[in-house]
Amino acid sequence: MYKNILIFILVFFLYGNLKAQKSVKIIDLKTVDYKKLKIDSAFLYSKIDSIADFGILQKAFPCCRVLAAKNGQIFFDKSYGYHTYDSINVLKSDDIFDLASVTKITGPLPAIMKLCDEGKIDLDAKFSSYWKPFKRTDKKDITLREILAHQAGFYPWIPFWKLTLDKNKKFKHKYISTKYSKCYSYRISDSLFIRKKFQKKIYKTIKKSRLKEKKYKYSGLIFYLFPELISKISKQDYQKYLKDNFYSPIDALTLGYNPLEKFSKERIVPTENDKFFRKTQLQGYVHDEGAAVMGGVSGNAGLFGTAYDLAKIMQMYLNYGNYNNKQLIKEKTVKEFIKIQYPENNNRRALCFDKPLLENRKNGSCAVSASQESFGHSGYTGTFVWADPENNMIFIFLSNRVYPTRSNPKIYKLNIRPSIHQVLYDCFE
Repeated sequence: MYKNILIFILVFFLYGNLKAQKSVKIIDLKTVDYKKLKIDSAFLYSKIDSIADFGILQKAFPCCRVLAAKNGQIFFDKSYGYHTYDSINVLKSDDIFDLASVTKITGPLPAIMKLCDEGKIDLDAKFSSYWKPFKRTDKKDITLREILAHQAGFYPWIPFWKLTLDKNKKFKHKYISTKYSKCYSYRISDSLFIRKKFQKKIYKTIKKSRLKEKKYKYSGLIFYLFPELISKISKQDYQKYLKDNFYSPIDALTLGYNPLEKFSKERIVPTENDKFFRKTQLQGYVHDEGAAVMGGVSGNAGLFGTAYDLAKIMQMYLNYGNYNNKQLIKEKTVKEFIKIQYPENNNRRALCFDKPLLENRKNGSCAVSASQESFGHSGYTGTFVWADPENNMIFIFLSNRVYPTRSNPKIYKLNIRPSIHQVLYDCFE
């Protein structure tokens, strides 16, 4: 009897261990086995080269990075172009990009997932129970689930930076200074500093904004609140929480805010030549004005990083929270966050993650062949990340399409990102 029990325990342990090992897909940044993956490599490189080079030729962007992995192996990894159109600083594989709204799924989102794991956040509880200023407002009953699925009815955005200007479009000294001090401690450019208390102005403006109808409308407003909310709930500094719980365990240490504090400017890809707010060429300072007036640290934008480090965090999501045999987020939590939440309202969104269009897939931001299970996010600066559990594939595309100006829609008109994404599916025999 005891012998049978011991055999049962041993079999159960071995089966569980094998099952766990099978589910782990360790990303390998060095080895690529084309034969194992059955890739038409000639087709793959010729197609992507032609699309990326055409984008640069048409000045959709000065440079771009393309990285893709399947079954935990990177099978495409290439840099194109130069930091700017002067062709001086060639783009390198470890150069750092402004991730724009990709911040949402790589900054506050994993923290929210973990806090859900720990029972410290309930997706269906009233958000006002966590953010007290929303009590006694029209926002008192909205849930975090509605917020993350862009189903809560918030305005898409508010130009907070305009609150720093007077009637003559000059900086109000009570908010902006040309000199650093304890009061003006947040640097927003080489020569401008914003008052730390300006964050409260942003919070109050969001509180006073009126909710619209509860239907799908992309909004980043509540993401401004997430860093402070995460710090309060976790009782740890927001940036340290991200580093300790996610970036360090997966060795993705270029992911972070305000990169000039850690990296040289030459390694950071420039974005826009800002002619209306900071009036300087932006390089190492977040492009998004809202994130800038938050001191560079926000949930809506502000993260910088390399394609490699983005690949690691997307691989972690693809592994349902596991990376290199480390379970950073519970599997059931990731599965809940990556599924469509309100399809009955014609809302394709998961919890923060974007998904393929419900109809007319050819007009979407991802490849037509991407499965309905796939998920990801795009960024205003020309970034895009996507993971496909059904095909066990991740796709990273980084560019600076806003250089020298944001008034450049060619990356969209030329369908650059979906076209490259589709090639990844077509290259498999």
